[in-house]
Formats: sequence, C-alpha cells, structure tokens
Amino acid sequence: MSLITEQHLSETGEGVQNEINKLTRKAPENSVEYWLFVLGSDCEDGTELEVILEAAEDLAQRLTKDYVWQRDPFRLELRDQNGFRCLYGMSDYGDAIEDEWLIVYLLRQLTEKHGNLWVRIADDDGEFLLIEAANVLPDWLSPETDENRAWIHDGKLLLIPRDAACPREIKSGSISLPQALDFIQSRSVELVHSPFIQEEAFYRLGKYPRHISDSTHCSLVTIPRKLAFVLHSLPKSISPAVEYFYLRDPLSLEPIMSSSTTLQFPPQDLVTVSVRFSRVLFAQLKSQQLDPPAGWQKVMRDAVLSAAPNDKEQLARTELGMKLTVGFEALAAAPGQDKRKVIEEVEALLQELSEKDGKMLPTDDEIGLWPESNRNDDETWMNINYDDFEREISGQPRSAGLDGAEFGDSKDEDADDNTEESEDDEDSEFEDKVVGFDEQAFSSMMRTMLGLPETDTSAAHVHTGGQTSGQSGQRETTSLEAQEVAEIQELSNQMENELRNSGALKHDDASGDQIVTKQGGNVGEEQDLNRQGSVVQDTEENSDVQIDYNLARNLLESFKGQAGLAGPTGNVLGMMGIRLPRDEDCRDNEDD
Repeated sequence: MSLITEQHLSETGEGVQNEINKLTRKAPENSVEYWLFVLGSDCEDGTELEVILEAAEDLAQRLTKDYVWQRDPFRLELRDQNGFRCLYGMSDYGDAIEDEWLIVYLLRQLTEKHGNLWVRIADDDGEFLLIEAANVLPDWLSPETDENRAWIHDGKLLLIPRDAACPREIKSGSISLPQALDFIQSRSVELVHSPFIQEEAFYRLGKYPRHISDSTHCSLVTIPRKLAFVLHSLPKSISPAVEYFYLRDPLSLEPIMSSSTTLQFPPQDLVTVSVRFSRVLFAQLKSQQLDPPAGWQKVMRDAVLSAAPNDKEQLARTELGMKLTVGFEALAAAPGQDKRKVIEEVEALLQELSEKDGKMLPTDDEIGLWPESNRNDDETWMNINYDDFEREISGQPRSAGLDGAEFGDSKDEDADDNTEESEDDEDSEFEDKVVGFDEQAFSSMMRTMLGLPETDTSAAHVHTGGQTSGQSGQRETTSLEAQEVAEIQELSNQMENELRNSGALKHDDASGDQIVTKQGGNVGEEQDLNRQGSVVQDTEENSDVQIDYNLARNLLESFKGQAGLAGPTGNVLGMMGIRLPRDEDCRDNEDD
C-alpha cells in the first residue's frame, strides 16, 4: 500500500469520476433536457425567472394549444443547479423527433424576448444542436469536448471557445456547467458566433411555426359514444392510448380479446366523429394490423356488408375506431401503473361516468356542434414517393437554406488559402468547410489499385476546368462527354481483360452451352489458349458481344434479395444510372 502515492490515488479518483460523469451526463433515452439561466441581472430572488416562467407558459399555450405531443409536453419548473437558480425542464418525445425541435423553437423564441436569458439544451445524444452542424464544426469540437459549450442567447447559437477550460481540464478540453456560466458572466464578449454553424444547427426550425399546424391530422373514426366524449373532454389522451395500442403485447390483449370480459368501451352505440392526431400517432395507428376482438367481429362484418363496392372509407373508419378503442381499453385496464397526468385525468373521468350511469354522454346533435366534428384530412402524405425516397438514400445533397447551397467554385479556388490562414486564426475554424473532389487524382488512384497503366488524363483535366469555368459551349460539352465515354469504355475494357486473364470471367449459362466466337472456337478453348500464352492479344476485339450470364444472374438475384429496400446492388447500379424494375411492376405487366 505504501507504494501507491497520494498523487496516483488522486488521479485514479478523478479518472473514475470523469467516467461516471460521462455515463450520467446524458438524458434518458428519447428525452430532451433544457436549462434556462438569467445572467447579467441584479435580480437574486428569482423574480425574473418567475416572469420568464409565466411568459414561457403563455407562449406554449398560444402556439401549441391544439398540438398533440407524443409523450411529454414542454414544461418548466424552478430549480437550483450547481448553486445557480434556473428554470429546468425535461420532455420525453418518444418516436416524434419533431417534438424535440418544437421545444428548441419555443426556447429560441423566449431568448429573443428576454435579453438576460441563456439556454442550454441537450438530449440522450448530448449536444444535438452541434451534431446537426457536424459538417461545419471545427476539428477540436467533438463529443468529448462539446458539453456545456453551446448556448442559445438572443436567438443566436453561441459557443464557448476551447481555451475556456481551467488548467486541470485543458487536456480533455471539457468544461463543467459552473465554469461555463462563469465564462458567460465574465467573458461573454469572447463567445463565438458562427453563422455557418447556426444555419446548420437551426435548419429544422425554418418550418416553424407553420409546421405546428401542419403536423396534426384529423380523421373520421367510428367509436363508442362514451369514448367520443372522453376524447372531446381530454383530447390529449389520444397520445397514451395510441402508445398503449402500438406497444401492446399478447398478454395485455387477452382480456380485451375475450368475449367474457366487461369492457370500458363496448362496441355499442357507435358514432362517427373526427379525432385529432399527430401525424406520427396516426401513422402508428394506421399501419398496425389487428384481428378484431370478439366484441368487434360482428361490427366489422356489418361494416363490410353495408359498405358500397367501391367505398372503402366506411370500413377504414370502423377499423381505425376499433384500434383506437382497443388502445383506450388497454389504458383503462392498467390503473395506477402510469403516473402521467393525462392518464390520471382519464381514470377520474371514467370514474365520474360510471357514477352517473352515462347521463353525461352527448347526443348526436351535440356532437354535430363540436368544432371540426366532420373534419377528415387527406392521407396522401402517407404515400411514399419511391423516386424521392431513392434520391434520399442515394446521398444526393439537399439545400441547407439560403446560403447552404452556395458551395461554389470560387470557394474552391480559395480553399488552400483558407487552410493556411486557419493555422493562425482560431476563429476561422468555425467557417464553412468545403469538400472538394479531384476527379483526376481519383481516376489515377483507381488505376493504381487495379494495376492498370496510366493514360493521358488531359481530357479529364480539361473537363474539370470546364466545370469550374462554367462557360463551355454546347459543342465543347458534347466533345468532352464523348471523351468521357471513350475513357470509361477504355477503362472497362482493360478491367475486363484483367479479369478474363485471371479466370474470373467465365461465360457459361445455366444450360451449360458455350458461347461461340467469331473465329469458330469456344470461350473455354480460348481461355485455355490464353493460359498457355498462344492467343493473339486482339482476340476479344474481333469477337462478338458476349454476355456474362453468371454475373447477370447474380446481380438480379442480389437485387431481388433486397426485397425493395436499399442494398449494395441497387446502390451500385443506381450510381451507374441503371434502375431495375421491381417485381410488382413485372407482375402487373404479366396480368395485363
């Protein structure tokens, strides 16, 4: 024991503590945390925080009155954090990532109206605003060093520079919350504001506040009158009900599926009414399949028989209402297990209904007077455009706002100069980074890897220069395209020769027939002669077009194995401009 020095114990303890901090610093899964501090003010009694709390509640009520949160809404409470008084909130957004960005939008709006307000926000991934701007961050800013460095103030994203660490933590580059707050109070003029980083970090906020209403979906559903009253009284209860249905398990459904169970919402006295969902909730409910419970089987049969031949809406409304009712049955069957406020309110309302024996239920005329009781939004947003989908997975760039697409050639010309200046000026590390592609170097590298001889790349160089200038005429463009095609064909021929000489290409189809060449010999004989070195080099040039059936068959089988999803074969063929038809298209053609 005497061999262990106090310094070693101290360093070991600090190391363990650092690991603990790394493990505990993140919010729970699918949750976002936010801290609101008032800095630069003489108010020590929390009066200004109470004013901001009231303003935040008013803002949330005004903008999100009809918004359907997936799990937890935006909410704040007074708290002491590391000796500082602040407003704190944590929201579980579940599968709805848009809830997280709506919270960011609300917080940013608050900072624009309160000059002394500083906001930090993080989720289970850490500083997710910086993750959004990862392509334009300086090299030193990483997940190991970014904690407590990103702050929202006056609507702007400000960063604490890397030299703002105490001597003990210079190695790691990380800073604690008290150090960050002390830096903001004493050295706020040194905070870094990069328009490029802010543009990327706040890119998703451009669609707000319009997106708040666009993200809701109203649909007509056929449900029991009792459930219609519950939804009208507590519209926020739609979220936990859909969650209970979406995350259901066979054991929890056994009582609901049984005909002997007394249900809270029996399929009797059905009404058709409009229900407000979020788009995520509606998609979750719509996409799930469910065999009708015993009580709903007759209802579903009657819906099928009464529906017109080409009218699928009535059946869809009944099926959707059945799923929603099952979700509320599962919610009501687990009293006291979920402590969310809205679920407790549902339990209290059901208790009140049972005591009054249904006398509170509305009539059909009263339901008709409810706001938007007949609203039925279009569902075409659920249809997937496979062209757009494949364009997304192919990695084609998107626009990043007004300035995000302006990665022009003029910036490429100055790339080297900017790199040199960045060594002297730390702030230049926050400038936008441009990714260049040297076509000539890439072609040379590929030839070297494949063991192919170097060719004259002047044409490619001219082509690259033509792209940079952007002033080439139509005839020059056509000539350059022809040169490109010739180079690709030459490279393809050389690769084929290499593969053929190594025996990798064997042209034998499924029937075992050999492909006969122009000279009367077969491919197998030519390959044997090639191995012996007795075949003239230009044999392939004089042969007919040959198809590698094995290669074609393997490509088709690999593409079919993707089952319509993204995969290596589809991606490679897509880069070559080849799009294979889907099996559904083939079947449709056969049916025609």
